[in-house]
Amino acid sequence: MRQEYIDAVRSIVAMVPPGTAVAYSDISDLLGQGGPRQIGAIMARHSEGLCWWRVLRASGEAPSGHELEAFRRYREEGTPLRGRVADFERTGKGRWKVDFPSARWAPREEDFLAMDALADSLREPEPGNGDRPPATAPGMNV
Repeated sequence: MRQEYIDAVRSIVAMVPPGTAVAYSDISDLLGQGGPRQIGAIMARHSEGLCWWRVLRASGEAPSGHELEAFRRYREEGTPLRGRVADFERTGKGRWKVDFPSARWAPREEDFLAMDALADSLREPEPGNGDRPPATAPGMNV
């Protein structure tokens, strides 16, 4: 994966405020490329120093294998949860999820401007705009 793409994903994740969440697919949609699996792979390998628990499946399920730590962080941040939250707090058992419709991050205008700049930086320059050398016609020697 290109380092620029990894850096762009990390930049978006860093914008997500406490108490909110974003889906893997939201990030790929905001960047206009990749997909949920690519975002998940980046989060699995490059999430050090980031609020990884705020990036999850659109179903609201916490990142696999990190449910206990994510739950603790959701409670600290006041992230809306649903399901058997009280049972889980009491016994460590019971199914719960982030209440994604309530918790989904709603970026501000300045966030969108920053994300658009990130997405633009990932796009290849268009041919003929001076950023690339012109293509040589077949059979021409240059």
